[in-house]
Parts: sequence; structure tokens; C-alpha cells
Amino acid sequence: MEDKSTASTVDRIAFIGNYLPRQCGIATFTTDLCEAIAVQYPQTACIALPVNDIEAGYAYPPRVRFELTEKDIGSYRRAADFLNINNVDLVSLQHEYGIFGGRAGSHILVLLRELRMPIVTTLHTILRDPDRDQKRVLEEIAAMSDRLVVMSKRGAQFLHKIYGIPPEKVDLIPHGIPDVPFVDPSFHKDLFGVEGKIVLLSFGLLSKNKGIENVIAALPAILARHPNVVYIILGATHPHVIRNEGETYRLSLQWLAQEKGVEGQVIFYNRFVSLEELVEFISAADIYITPYLNEAQITSGTLAYTLGAGKAVISTPYWYAQELLQEGRGALVPFRDAAALADLVINLLDNESQRHAMRKRAYVFGREMIWPQVAKGYMESFKRARAERRHFAHPDFAVKPLDKRPGDLPPLKLDHLHHMTDETGIMQHAIFTVPNYREGYTIDDNARALMVSALLEVLGSEESLELASRYLAFILYAFNRETGRFHNFMDYQRNWLEEVGSDDSHGRTLWALGAVLGRSNTPTLQSMAGHVFEQSLPAILNTTSPRAWAFALIGIQEYLQRFAGDRRAGQVREELSGRLFALYQSHRSDEWRWYEDRLTYCNAALPHAMLLCGQAMPNAAMTETGLESLSWLADLQRADAGYFVPIGSNGFYPQGGERARFDQQPVEAQAMVSACLEAYRITVDKRWRKESRRAFEWFLGRNDLNLPIYDPTTGGCRDGLHPDRVNENQGAESTLAFIQALLELRLAENILMTMEVQT
Repeated sequence: MEDKSTASTVDRIAFIGNYLPRQCGIATFTTDLCEAIAVQYPQTACIALPVNDIEAGYAYPPRVRFELTEKDIGSYRRAADFLNINNVDLVSLQHEYGIFGGRAGSHILVLLRELRMPIVTTLHTILRDPDRDQKRVLEEIAAMSDRLVVMSKRGAQFLHKIYGIPPEKVDLIPHGIPDVPFVDPSFHKDLFGVEGKIVLLSFGLLSKNKGIENVIAALPAILARHPNVVYIILGATHPHVIRNEGETYRLSLQWLAQEKGVEGQVIFYNRFVSLEELVEFISAADIYITPYLNEAQITSGTLAYTLGAGKAVISTPYWYAQELLQEGRGALVPFRDAAALADLVINLLDNESQRHAMRKRAYVFGREMIWPQVAKGYMESFKRARAERRHFAHPDFAVKPLDKRPGDLPPLKLDHLHHMTDETGIMQHAIFTVPNYREGYTIDDNARALMVSALLEVLGSEESLELASRYLAFILYAFNRETGRFHNFMDYQRNWLEEVGSDDSHGRTLWALGAVLGRSNTPTLQSMAGHVFEQSLPAILNTTSPRAWAFALIGIQEYLQRFAGDRRAGQVREELSGRLFALYQSHRSDEWRWYEDRLTYCNAALPHAMLLCGQAMPNAAMTETGLESLSWLADLQRADAGYFVPIGSNGFYPQGGERARFDQQPVEAQAMVSACLEAYRITVDKRWRKESRRAFEWFLGRNDLNLPIYDPTTGGCRDGLHPDRVNENQGAESTLAFIQALLELRLAENILMTMEVQT
């Protein structure tokens, strides 16, 4: 008779985690668990919500119903809405810090906070020494979960002792494994051309922490005793390693094998194999080796698979191995000790009866780990979570009204940006959507494009490096070392059209270089940008444009976020901010709260710079100046109907004169978005979030003509708003203004929603 505590039925389960065909251990586990539940409980509907780490996503099977984007916090919120309105009885979350966006994977908290059904979370990583963010994220996940699943006793102990989670909330369920027969290793060796050989095997996605080099280093001693040994290294390089480092690690292993003279006994099988292929490889192995370098691993799918297949296993003593291989089910060897590893392999090969006894103990133990058994354990946990949940909200209540949540942002589309970019850089103008070669290039636009590239990198775009390299190359070429200044205008034949560019273009270029130095994690970009930033910084002190000062100050502050000890940059910041502050004091009146006697272009950049400097230096008077001037500008640029109306470029707005209503320019909306987001970060006053949205909505058609400036078909932005129409040309400045505003809003939304989750 079934226990009453587990009597609740679970008719529809949603599994959140990575999913095949994405190549990673979490994807394999989530897929296997989902399929095992579906097979064992055919009356239960199982759906999956994977997390994409690449823009294109993956060719998922029909069971996948909704895809999250790793670094887009809005997709987590939309996923919660999807689950709440689709009658899901329970969510099974696979938690691993690295698969979710945000600091320590905190984006997942946004999703969990919105859910109205029980949550059972499987913890694939439980750190003994978490940093503050890691500890906070896991504690909040635990608080929002009805049950927690761990795969080892040590994991359960950590949860209680380190994270304060009561033991009665935790279920210990082993890592699932396929049910394979106990066979002689020789049975499958002919499939791989190693018949008659003794096969050592390691498998899994390759990365530097796997310690494969220690097995290769042990091979000469092993081969001296058993010359018929071969070592198979099975698995592709981890996709993230491929993107960031290429095949450097695999090549280093191949070179090491050559240096040790064992290249003839080492076989690399560089592919992510199917389960069927994996089982065949495991079956052919005489000894399986996991030489991982770090003890802080609470579970390992590869170790579970091989133990359950009845293999003789040698492992370094990481946490999961210590627990799984005790009582003679395997053997442990010290970390990074090739000599000890060689001795242990030789001992097992010399003592066949000992090796086979180890195999049998492992196989018997593994019978409780096969997927049908694991599926039963999970279903019991799911039912317990359903039974324990006492308060249910109707799914409709989970969808918040507009005043409680921001509207969705448009999808990022970079087609027109690529269209305007050639091997030299980004072209200045377009005729409709066609690049206008006659107008050539400017450093202004390439600096804007470099800023956008830095934001793209922060948000995880795979295109950021290629784009940033192109635009940074233009800036490097534009720099004149003799004058310490940049050229600005270049014709299509790559001739500079003036010796020295404008003050504003110099300031904007410093802004772009500072953005790279403050935000990019690409060493080559940092090195190149740092060299030019250092050489071009002094010249900004000889400029007279307040906007040039403001642009440079924003860039200097970006730079100082990472290199706070740079004394010269700090001195330049102090000098320029003092100049801007003095301008405000000399021009300000009760009716005119501004830095000059007229409003022109990129106006919001001036209070933006004041806000940054006031907070960083710190200088309360500067902060107050920034807030006061930005508030005045926001009120001035608001129509009676409430929408954003930037100062027109056809005459601007002289003090005491007539304000130009048109032509309205995209750079005004972008500058306002940036400044208001900074004001919100400083004050946490929701007014500034609304103001940033108000300015952004100008691009989308909430303007004087109710016409969209942004073109969603191209990803470009029209060049402005005339009294009777939009300017249909989609130039670089306008397109980059829209993309920068969109990316800054996305980045701010990620940060702000995470802050709200924390509070």
C-alpha cells in the first residue's frame, strides 16, 4: 500500500536544464532523467525547457517546449509565464552554476520566484567554500524548492552544515546510469581495432581540469611492464573551451604523448558520442581512469557510468569518487601523481583476480543506480513535494500587470550592423538601407560600434570579438602618435580628410576604449585598447567642448572600474569633472538648469558624466548636480501626453529662444536611456527606470508621429523624425544608437531583476 505522504499524482512535469543535442554533462543527465520518467510513468507528460548558450540554439526533439537564453534575464521571466499557464504540476530543476546567466547563475532565481507549482531541484554542484554570491544563490534556490535532490552523502552533509538546509528536505538519489550487462572487455574490442590489447579509458568533454596529462605521463612506466596497453581518450573538447581557447589542451596532450614516446599507444576519439557508442567503449575498457585535478566535485556522470558497467576504476580522490569507490569498488590515487598512478595500474593488471573482484563489487552496487530505479526515486520525491505543498495559486495570478513589470524588449538583430560594416570599419551613412560609399567612414561611428561590441561581449554574443576587432583596428589606424589625437573622417579610398578630428570625436573614442578596458575579458582587445587609451588620454585636457569632456569622463569611469589605481586617469577625471561642474554653477538658474546657454545634441551625456563622477570620487554636490540637471532635462523632453520628445536638431534650443521640435535624432534617445539608467542605479528611484523606458519607446513609435524609428525587418534604425515623416535612411549613428540603448536596457534589466530577487 502506497504511503500517504507520496500519494499525490504528478501528471505533467517540466524539466529545466541543458538538453541534448547540446554537448555537456547536464544536458545528458536532464535528457536521460526526463526520458526515464516518461518511460517508467507513461501516464505522466514530460516537457523540457533547455538553456541555450548560443544564439542559434540547438535542434531539440519535440519534448522541448520552450527555450531559455542563458544571458537574457527576460527569457527566464517568460519561461515562468509559460509554465504557469500550461498546467504544469511540478518543475524539476537541474542546478549547476555555470549554465544560467547572471552572477553565480542568479538569473534562474527570477524564474523560480514566479512559479506557482512545486519545485524539486537536483544540485549538481555543492561547494564547500562558496563565495558570497554562490552561497546566496544556492540558499535562495533551496528556500524556493519544495525538495532538494543530491547524489552523495557528502552533498547532503554540506547542505546542512554550510547552507543550513534541514536534512528532512533533502532526498539522496544516485546518479542515473544505463542498464548494461556485465561482459568481458574483449567482447567489444574488435569494434575499435584494439583486440588483444589492454585498454585504459577516460571519457568526457575535454578541458584542462580533467588531468589527462597525468595518465599520459604514467604510460611509459606502464608500457615497460605491459607493452600491449593502449589508452583511449574519448570525447570532444568542451564547446565553451573550443570557443575561448580552441584545441590548445588537446594539442598539448598530443605533444606530451610524442615527448613521452607513447604516441603509438594513445588514441584520441574526438567526438561527442551517443549513449550506444559510449556503452560500447566502456564495455571494451579493462580499466577506467578519472584523473581529475580538483577535489571539489560532488558528482560525476562518467564515474557513475563506468562503475555501474562493472569496470575496474582508478580515480583521483575527488569527493564523489571517495564515496562511490569505497569498500573496494575502485581504487584512489593522489592528485597529479603520475608515478603512483602507474604503480596502481600495473598492480591491477598484474593481479587479475583482484581486478575482477573490484569489477563485480562495482557492478552489484550499480544495480541501484540504473535509470528505472532512479526514476522511481525521483517520482517519490516529486509526489512528496506535491503532497507537502499546501498553498496553490491559480496560474492566472502569476502573470503580473504592466505596472508591476517592464514591457518586453525587441529581439536583438544585427543584420544591418553587419551590412554597414566592411573590412575597414562601419560606414557612416546609408541611402535607405544601402551603404553610401561616397560618405566614407568616421571614427565617431567606429567608436560607437566598439562600445556596442563591448556590450555584446558582456551579454554573451558570439559575434562580439569579430566586430570589436574590426572597429578597434579602425581606431588604432586613426590615432596619430605625433599629436596624440585621432583623425575622424575617412573617404571610401581610405584617405584621411583632416589632420585632427573634432574634440567630441576624441572624447567619444576615449569612451569606447574605456568601455573595452572596463568590460571586455578578451586579453588581446584589452592590450590594444589600453595602449591607445594611455597615449590619447592627455590630449583630452586640451579640448574645449563640454560634450567631449562628458564622453571622456564616462569612458574614464568605465576604465577605472577595473583599474581604480591609475593615478593619472583619476587626475584627468578630477580636472574634467571640475570643469563641467563649474560650467553648471555659472549657467544654472531656477529656470535654466543646464551647463551651457543652449541645449544641442547628446544632451543627457552631461548629467550622465556628473552622476558617475559624483558617485565615484565621491562628490555629493556633483551627484546632486547630475540628478537636478537630468530631472530638468527629462521634464523638458516630455510631451503633454507623456511620451519622449527630444530637442530637435533643426535649431536646437538656445536659452530664452525658441525650442526646435524637429528634427529629432536617435542619439538623443540613446543618451537619455543611458543617463536615466545610471540615475536609477544610484538612487533606486523607479522614476528613472520609467524615464529610460520612455526614451526607448521613442524608437518603437511612441513619439510625435506615432511612427517607429527602429526597423525590425533589418535591425537598423531610421535617421530621425521630421515634422511629417521619418527619415528612411538607416545610417550608422542611428542604428548604433538604437542597439546601444537596447543592450544597455537588457544589461540593466539583468542587473536590476537580480537585485530585486536579492531583496
